[in-house]
Amino acid sequence: MTLIWSVVFSAFAVVIPVVHFYLAPLISSAGLSYTVQNFGLDAQKCTKVEELQACEKIVLHQETGLLYLACSTLANRAKWNPAVARFEATVDEDYVATYDPSTSKVTRLTLENFDSKKNGLSLLGMDVLFVYLINNRPPQDGQDPSVVGADSVVEIFKTVAGGDTLVHLKTVRDPAIVSPNDLAGFSDGKRFYFTNWVNRKTGFALLARNLLTSFSSIGYCHSDQGCKIAVENFYTANGIVKAPNGTIYVASATGLEIKMFEKQDDDSLVFLEGVHCDTPIDNLSIDKEGTVFAAGMPKSLEVWEHTKNSSHPSPVCAWAFSKNIGPGAFYGEKYKVQKVYENDGTIASGSTTVVHDAERGRLFMHGVFSHYLTVCHTK
Repeated sequence: MTLIWSVVFSAFAVVIPVVHFYLAPLISSAGLSYTVQNFGLDAQKCTKVEELQACEKIVLHQETGLLYLACSTLANRAKWNPAVARFEATVDEDYVATYDPSTSKVTRLTLENFDSKKNGLSLLGMDVLFVYLINNRPPQDGQDPSVVGADSVVEIFKTVAGGDTLVHLKTVRDPAIVSPNDLAGFSDGKRFYFTNWVNRKTGFALLARNLLTSFSSIGYCHSDQGCKIAVENFYTANGIVKAPNGTIYVASATGLEIKMFEKQDDDSLVFLEGVHCDTPIDNLSIDKEGTVFAAGMPKSLEVWEHTKNSSHPSPVCAWAFSKNIGPGAFYGEKYKVQKVYENDGTIASGSTTVVHDAERGRLFMHGVFSHYLTVCHTK
């Protein structure tokens, strides 16, 4: 009996730290007792563009100030969303749009050499100006998506700044592209890194992704040479962005941090370091000054309600990660982490991407279930 109890206690000694390692960030991220503080956004300086709905990813074209958006309809998002195991395929077409903040003009881009009716178009992550689009389309062979999952691919298009057409170049389909969430493309129109939300399309892994899991990864593709997994067992991989110096930043959604990687000659990634924040985070963007912005979720349980009823307010915040050039740098604080704003969902709700135009003094916010694009002036 003594031996049995010794084994039991030894097992607990191993299991409890492991469970705590996985559950502690999740408990913290739920924000159960957190009171949202409204600051950083002035409603008088913000406008809502209701023509643009359900845009999960937005990207700024720095030279022109144009915003590119990967959008859908609220009805479509409610029925077809593989990330939360919704597999009711619809006939609604997703689309890419541009928004010109200087004129408030919205332009839906026309697709050339691409039959969205035949191939399906369900957009999530995006990068431009070679436009890389994650297409979590329904299965093409008529199989039940609740059994086999989405037939996820990456579509590569070419456009010109300010143009109204996307010319399709290639569809990249590979076993490594399992449940793509976001991507970061190169300027050659062929290479990109991407994050897999989970490493299984359906089943327990999809459920576990929202609990305690390392079932996600970072992949790399060359459209002519194929794809591979660059980083395995990543904790809740989400947004990804590539800095001008080549550093790859990846959001660990419920790990509450961004992780930095260095690209190697064989296109694998070597982990450099991580920087912590206090809420779950989604997509990432980099402004002209090199600051990384992350869309934050101060009340993550409200996000789940928001996915079920998009009219339910989902509080938002934004984190800014930058090199510390202040006095703290002398004491080893390499990075400055700042919560730029926080809102209870009245100005922006359910944002999955935040983009800062440092040159023109604008802040853009949108989300996969958001009813409108929020544009705020910061100058």
